[in-house]
Amino acid sequence: MITRLQKIISDSGYCSRRKAEELIEKNAVRVNGRLASVGDKADPDKDIITVWGEKLDAKSVKLRYIKLYKPRGYLTSMEDAHSDKFITDLLKDVPERVYPVGRLDKNSEGIILLTNDGVFANDITHPRKHIAKIYRVTVPSKVNEEQLARMTAGIEIGEGAVTQPCTVNVLTEEQERTVLEFIITEGKNRQIRKMCSAVGLEVSRLKRTSVGGVKLGMLKPGEYRELTAEEMRTLRAAIGRTDSSRGKNRKG
Repeated sequence: MITRLQKIISDSGYCSRRKAEELIEKNAVRVNGRLASVGDKADPDKDIITVWGEKLDAKSVKLRYIKLYKPRGYLTSMEDAHSDKFITDLLKDVPERVYPVGRLDKNSEGIILLTNDGVFANDITHPRKHIAKIYRVTVPSKVNEEQLARMTAGIEIGEGAVTQPCTVNVLTEEQERTVLEFIITEGKNRQIRKMCSAVGLEVSRLKRTSVGGVKLGMLKPGEYRELTAEEMRTLRAAIGRTDSSRGKNRKG
C-alpha cells in the first residue's frame, strides 16, 4: 500500500511522525537507494527504506506503552553522541524499539512516556491537544506573590517566546526553600527553568509527577512498567481518542 514516508517510519516504531520528517529533511532517509524528500510516498511491503543506512522493518510490530521514572543525568534525546546515558538504556526487557514521548532535560527527573505508536505519541505532544503536565519544583529561596503572578499569567522566556497562562501553587514554604507545583499545558524547551529564571528564581530540583492524568506513582528512579488499561483510558480521554488498539499488532 502506497503511504507517505513519514507515516511508514512512524508506524514502524522507529520514531514519531514529526521526528521522521526531520530525519528526511536531514537526508537520513533513502528509498531503494534514492535520497528521500518530505512528501515522498513508498510501499512498505515492496520498497527498501533505510534510515542512516539501517534498513527499516516496516512490518507488523507490537505496540508498547510504557511509563518510566527518568533519573537525573539521563537524556531523552537520542541525538547527543557525546552522552552515554540515554533513558532507552534503562529498558532491559523491551524488545521493540520505543522512543520518548516529549522530553525532559538532563538535570530533571520524573515521569516520561515511551511508545512505538507514532500516532499516539503525536497526539500527546501536539500543542493543540493541551495535555496537562504537573511538575514539583524546588527553589532555594522564598517566592513572593509578584513572582507567582507573573509566572501564572504567562511570561517571556527568551527569543520572543511567551508562555501560556498556567497554574503555580506553593506546596511547601520554608526559610530558605520553597516547593512549587506547576501545571502547564505546553512543552517549550526547558520551559519551567526559564520561567523561574525570568522572575529571579533558581531551580534546584525539578520533578515531573504527571502527564495527561497519568501519575508517576510508586516508581523509583530508573524503574518502568507498561501502562495499565485504566491509564490508557485516561490518556485517550485527554487526547480525545476512544479507540482500544493498545497492544495489538499492526502493519505499516
